[in-house]
Amino acid sequence: MFALHKTPVPAEAGDGAVYTPLLTQDEQVDVLDRLDFMLRNIAELRKEVEELRNSLQHLAGEIIGEVRCHLEETQRVTRRRRFPFHRERSDSTGSSSIYFTANSGTATTDDGESEGGYTTANAESDYDRESERESEEGEDEVSCETVRTVRRDSLDLVNEDETPLILDSLLEEGLGQLLQQADRLHNGHEQEKREGFQLLLNNKLAYADQRDFLWRLARAHSDMYEITEDTDEKKTYASDGKEELEIAFQKWDESAECHQWYAILCGQLAEHESIQKRIQTGYVFKEHIDKAIALKPEDPKSYYLLGRWCYQVSHLGWLEKKTASALFETPPTATVQDALQNFLRVEELSPGFSKAVRVYIAKCYKDLGNNSAALLWTNLASELPVNTKEDAESERELEEMRSIWEE
Repeated sequence: MFALHKTPVPAEAGDGAVYTPLLTQDEQVDVLDRLDFMLRNIAELRKEVEELRNSLQHLAGEIIGEVRCHLEETQRVTRRRRFPFHRERSDSTGSSSIYFTANSGTATTDDGESEGGYTTANAESDYDRESERESEEGEDEVSCETVRTVRRDSLDLVNEDETPLILDSLLEEGLGQLLQQADRLHNGHEQEKREGFQLLLNNKLAYADQRDFLWRLARAHSDMYEITEDTDEKKTYASDGKEELEIAFQKWDESAECHQWYAILCGQLAEHESIQKRIQTGYVFKEHIDKAIALKPEDPKSYYLLGRWCYQVSHLGWLEKKTASALFETPPTATVQDALQNFLRVEELSPGFSKAVRVYIAKCYKDLGNNSAALLWTNLASELPVNTKEDAESERELEEMRSIWEE
């Protein structure tokens, strides 16, 4: 089977020369044994590779089944979470100081449209609810059977080449539904915000490389900052949210939403810092809001955030101004007029964006000495409902302003 090399002899040795093998007979046997051992190992390795390939194919089938099951469960949960009455919302980014933090100023609409552009029902009849329950029971049974069928047949239906494409398609479909649900929970009350935060955390492993997922995860950290009472927990949520976006910036520095929420989280974290740190954060806040506006110039929320920053800077105290002048060659500057222009831009892009916007417009006109315009915007602000925590704070400011007008 194997040819053994023989020791070459000089040509002049003639036909009578004796060829002596390089290896003795025992050594030849030992080499053959080693070769046979190697061949057996190769055969076993080939068998293990084949078994591994089959296992991976089976695992891919199970993953597809699990994803389908998750999608169907998400659809059922979404249907069951419809509320037959209007619920008060609290925004996750409210604060008394825009120089150190900011409020997203989420607009409210009568049809319950969420930030992600999806709508949820506000009311339904008893008949509709009963019909929906019956429908859901039937759909649940169908969904369970579908999942069982998918898990049973996945190995037969999915070949090795198609598996990545199918997984990508299912993940993309699941991401759309996940983002819709996250937006709805973000616009809900505190318990729903907690559920939204946990929902995104549970899906981080699957969607951590998706831009729209990451900025919503950062937004959920901001929600938790507002909900939590403990100072250390607040700082942890804000810091973790910033880290999520810092990772996102490595790939998506051109995302307006990433820059918006990074500015907000920086401001929230700075609330627990020294004056020097807060002033430094003011620069970072302004930088990221400017980027957000450059990337998405028609987004009213960015102008609202910038307007509040300008208003707060225009009202800096003596100590803060002196500190800024001592630390920086060019301390932050902004006027009430700058703030007013940004707030008016919000109203231009989205009339009735929020009660807070109109209250700030009234305050700006009052600071500028235009009392008639201030009164007008005070009345316009009174027309808007109280839907968020910030709206409630704005309503208290309105009452104070009304008492001043009456005097």
